[in-house]
Amino acid sequence: MQVIEQAHIDNVLNFESLLTAMQQGFARDFGMPKRNVYELDNSDLNHDSFAVLPAWNEHVIGVKAFTYFPKNSQAGYESLYSKIMLFSREHGEPLALVDGTRITLWRTAAVSALASHYLSRENSKHLVFFGSGNLAEYMVRAHLAVRNFKRVTLIARNQEKLLALQSRLQGAFTEVEFVIGQSNEATIYSADVISCATCCATPLFDGNWLKSGTHVDLIGNHHSDARECDTATITRSRVYVDSKANVLSEAGELLIPIKEGVFNEQQLCAELAELAKANIYARINEIDITVFKSVGTALSDLIAAYHVYQSL
Repeated sequence: MQVIEQAHIDNVLNFESLLTAMQQGFARDFGMPKRNVYELDNSDLNHDSFAVLPAWNEHVIGVKAFTYFPKNSQAGYESLYSKIMLFSREHGEPLALVDGTRITLWRTAAVSALASHYLSRENSKHLVFFGSGNLAEYMVRAHLAVRNFKRVTLIARNQEKLLALQSRLQGAFTEVEFVIGQSNEATIYSADVISCATCCATPLFDGNWLKSGTHVDLIGNHHSDARECDTATITRSRVYVDSKANVLSEAGELLIPIKEGVFNEQQLCAELAELAKANIYARINEIDITVFKSVGTALSDLIAAYHVYQSL
């Protein structure tokens, strides 16, 4: 059995090939029970959690286990730790133990960008990105792989991390302008794509500020009582998700409007697998606001981990 660490994952992965693998993997037949997320503390002040995510396809079986402790950075630890076990679908023997923490960063960004490939306007030029954590650089790089952005506005509370992120991205993408901004009406209205990867429990912007044709990407929250966007964003939009079962179990972005009686499950347009199977530009017109909400799927872990395993 192979043990695959972070360094090998980073050496072999790029978003172009990973996006292709994701499209093909979501378009094929697969098995994926609802993931199990366990809150480890009943306090409203503590969101420590543990999760188990199984999935399989015709080639491989996988299960990811991860811990998420959002306050870990205060004690000098990472907020997310994870491992993925891969087994042969043919005989069931163990194939590899893969670093799930690094896979999570790559696959989360790839899923987000794949959805944008189907849903954002093809002439999108301005990306507004919320977040400065471990995911931030992966997310921006993935979105730059599917749209020809000329300007990226970075917004986060931690200015030190934000400045470092801006410097790394500007050095890597000299043809793109990276600026540090604030969440206000002018910035949000100017965005073609808004991507949010934060642990903020309250909406990051006013949904009434969104202009027609904007695509909104929400991947930071997986708690039923928290949300990165407000109700107005949801009710103004065509809403897509990575997994209906997971999102309707965990994501306050949809569960809160449902509880308010202004949105329902039947209004969800499609899951990512449906978009991948059609594999065509899914935007109906240039004026609809679209939302993609992701809480993470075992299938995306399986696809990314097996993609890396195949490189050995």
